[in-house]
Amino acid sequence: MTLAVQTETTSSAPAVEKILTVNNIEVIYDQIILVLKGVSLDVPKGGIVALLGANGAGKTTTLKAISNLLHAERGDVTKGSIIFDGEEVQNRSPNELVRRGCIQVMEGRQCFAHLSIEENLLTGAFTRRDGRAAIKRDMDMVYGYFPKLFERRSSLAGYTSGGEQQMCAVGRALMSRPKMILLDEPSMGLAPQIVEEIFEIVKGLNESQGVSFLLAEQNTNMALRYATYGYILENGRVVMDGDAKSLSENEDVKEFYLGISEGRRKSFRDGKHYRRRKRWLA
Repeated sequence: MTLAVQTETTSSAPAVEKILTVNNIEVIYDQIILVLKGVSLDVPKGGIVALLGANGAGKTTTLKAISNLLHAERGDVTKGSIIFDGEEVQNRSPNELVRRGCIQVMEGRQCFAHLSIEENLLTGAFTRRDGRAAIKRDMDMVYGYFPKLFERRSSLAGYTSGGEQQMCAVGRALMSRPKMILLDEPSMGLAPQIVEEIFEIVKGLNESQGVSFLLAEQNTNMALRYATYGYILENGRVVMDGDAKSLSENEDVKEFYLGISEGRRKSFRDGKHYRRRKRWLA
């Protein structure tokens, strides 16, 4: 049985321009622990793509492989290629990738706690050389998207709420004028209302600024509401992919990730039995 969701294509359909292509990468930690096993995915220019899966499935490792932050954790891309904006980048430094427009917003709202909100935002512009006026315009743009940050701009980031810190992290990424943002677990630890607010802002940035997003997210239901396409990781492999609507309606996705099967909610015991059947890899 195969679970891959197939999308129909025709020879007359125009080719979709891609901002990112991850081709069959393998990631190993400490030269011995195999974490990613032949992961491939695409992000179209101006698209929002969801990278879904349970905790430990390999979502964060995939994002760090793309942004080249693995070396700090003794990880390496040992096979495959990563092409961003037309160039192979797996051997470039994180700083070079930032300059090229690929920015990762780390899991856990990684702000500089001892700096103010505004100082945090300014750190996102450290690679820019287009002058203070341009940076000021972008700062005003960020405050337009995140009015709460304008209200708290003089406050130390470490004393702001979790939602405000997440907004600060996204705003800091925007200050670098990114082409693509790798957004890692934006809903983690936040109230549902704040999560929806942040996803609405992501949608607005995508539509008005043309920023592409690759979202690593455990909140499958929320991610598929805003993404156009999705990939599901399980034990370091892509086990299913397809357009967001097809995935959200897929019975296996609803049963395994949403806990719903044929209109009824599954018990935890049933979920464990389902995992043991290993239907993802059948």
